[in-house]
Amino acid sequence: MRLEDVFFNWLQMKIVSEARPGDQAAEDTRSFFEEILREDHAVTDWRTESDETRIYVTYEQHDSAKKLFFDKELAEQLLEDINSNPKYNQ
Repeated sequence: MRLEDVFFNWLQMKIVSEARPGDQAAEDTRSFFEEILREDHAVTDWRTESDETRIYVTYEQHDSAKKLFFDKELAEQLLEDINSNPKYNQ
């Protein structure tokens, strides 16, 4: 899986797990993507920051600082989809 895809999936799960602290599946999935980041892509020490339209992920890979950005609306879409589905809000 491409690094950008792993980070996007991780970011979506980070957003969901922070918004839904009792959602163990979301936390487990976030941990799964963190494992892929560490083991498959040698990423260490990542963090996020955001503005009105983007979420930035700064990370270390092979002793080099790097930065990606994602559309905030797209990153938050999974949480919106979950929250709008009554099946997941019982």
